Amino acid sequence: MNKKKYTMGVVYASRFPLFGAAVALLALTFAPLSASADEAEDEAYHRDYIYGVPVEPTEAWIMSRGGRLYDNWINTQGHDKPKATHSAWPASNTKKKGGTTWRCKSCHGWDYLGSDGKYASGSYKTGIAGVMPSKGKSVDAIAATIRDGTHGFTKKMLSDEQLGYLAAFVSRGLDDMNRYIDSKSGAVKGDPKKGASIFQTNCAACHGFDGRALNWGDEDDPAFVGTEANANPWEVLHKIRNGHPGVEMISLRAFDVQTAVDVLAYTKLLPVK
Repeated sequence: MNKKKYTMGVVYASRFPLFGAAVALLALTFAPLSASADEAEDEAYHRDYIYGVPVEPTEAWIMSRGGRLYDNWINTQGHDKPKATHSAWPASNTKKKGGTTWRCKSCHGWDYLGSDGKYASGSYKTGIAGVMPSKGKSVDAIAATIRDGTHGFTKKMLSDEQLGYLAAFVSRGLDDMNRYIDSKSGAVKGDPKKGASIFQTNCAACHGFDGRALNWGDEDDPAFVGTEANANPWEVLHKIRNGHPGVEMISLRAFDVQTAVDVLAYTKLLPVK
């Protein structure tokens, strides 16, 4: 997918130049002259609005944000990719190295089952367990694990705020994907007719009605939404539920999981080439 980095302020300013100018003017006009509580609150409001954090985050938004951090905390925050391979990455896996090994999904999988799921084999085989056993645990306990010596996530990588979103996702946002996707065949237990109406009125705005408006591959070896849905439905379901890190993609986290599964079922019928 398109990996461009952006903030909500940049997106609105680029699409609506007058709006962007107005925001900039307001920021200058109401720049705090003192450290009063009202001015500090106003400054925080503008900071949160411009940088894409709701003033009062809903549970759905928190889960979606945490899901994107799980997917790729680097692109979600606009960070530079770590150059060194993660210290916990097993030497037995020589197929992956560098920043890729720092992504949560690289060890724990799109199905959240790690070595007990799809990552029991293949290029991401590590022998590392999934995060499903942490579902339901306290956010504080999960956050402490992410900060520990094994995971090694510093505050520079994940602030306490972002860490909280990620830990909340692991605690409350994991879906049992085996209920919706056959672990062997990849068949999806969804209704493509229901999924079609959602895709055509929402997802098609970027992907096109046939799913081929965006291509993450090349002309000879294309990767459209239909290609991805058939190759890795677990990944696509995660992204339908939570959005894609660092790009303009909607999240269906506010709806029940079956809605996302129906959309996934429909995308598997779209062209792969």
